[in-house]
Amino acid sequence: MNFLAHIYLSFGDDEVTLGNFIADSIRGNKYTHLPPKVQTGILLHREIDTFTDAHATVRKSTKRLHKNYSHYSGVIVDIFYDHFLAKNWSTYSEVPLLDFVDRFYDLLEDNYTILPDNIKRMMPYMIADNWIYNYSKMEGISRVLNGMNRRTKNKSKMNFAILDLEEHYDKFEDEFSSFFDELIIFSKQKYITLCEKLP
Repeated sequence: MNFLAHIYLSFGDDEVTLGNFIADSIRGNKYTHLPPKVQTGILLHREIDTFTDAHATVRKSTKRLHKNYSHYSGVIVDIFYDHFLAKNWSTYSEVPLLDFVDRFYDLLEDNYTILPDNIKRMMPYMIADNWIYNYSKMEGISRVLNGMNRRTKNKSKMNFAILDLEEHYDKFEDEFSSFFDELIIFSKQKYITLCEKLP
């Protein structure tokens, strides 16, 4: 669910952005029919996820939630971190967040035919409610957590995680800031390496 981070970490490359965004909907190697740079985006997404999941700072954030949310903790931290990226957007980009997100929605609409079916189903809701822009607001994060809880048939209790965010807000924000600086460097290097391998 950390949509904003993956879009941002595509470094303004439209085809890589598409691959980075749809990667969670692609299983195994079922992406070889897609344009080469979209494939690069999928591979970049997987590298980012591997780096993130193993990182000590992310694990510290996740551990704080584990007692109440078990294996859903990682998903919740992804959502929290997207909130801090959106909230502190001007630190990372000169393009206003609203403009950045609108351009991304245009990119999805322009490339609708290659999107996986579940993305096509989700897209109208995402755009109409401006999910990604609203990550910057606590109400937006609360709506995302409520939606995720419904998707787990209320088993995850993720809707209550907004209370954990409020209680430990500064700790989560400090961890995000420390981690994200490293992630940008890692992702840029991987992006360059993967693009060098393109035919």
